[in-house]
Amino acid sequence: MCLEGGKEEIFDEFTWLKHLVREIAQDFKTDLCFQSAAIGALQEADEAYLVGLFEDTNLGAIHAERVTVTPKDIQLAHHICGGRA
Repeated sequence: MCLEGGKEEIFDEFTWLKHLVREIAQDFKTDLCFQSAAIGALQEADEAYLVGLFEDTNLGAIHAERVTVTPKDIQLAHHICGGRA
């Protein structure tokens, strides 16, 4: 995967995300390059989505008077939020 400046670090905090983005992007067009800032923005958006989902999931478990989150809590939170972005 190309990064700005043509350099790619073997191990950094975005390695897993770079591979995922490359895999998804290849379904549309091969030989695409992504700037590290774009990968960083995708990671921040991903984290924000997951934090919100887990916050809503936790509220569902609390409402059901449970302390353990279950898959049905995640499904409910996802459904209520309309599968947000």
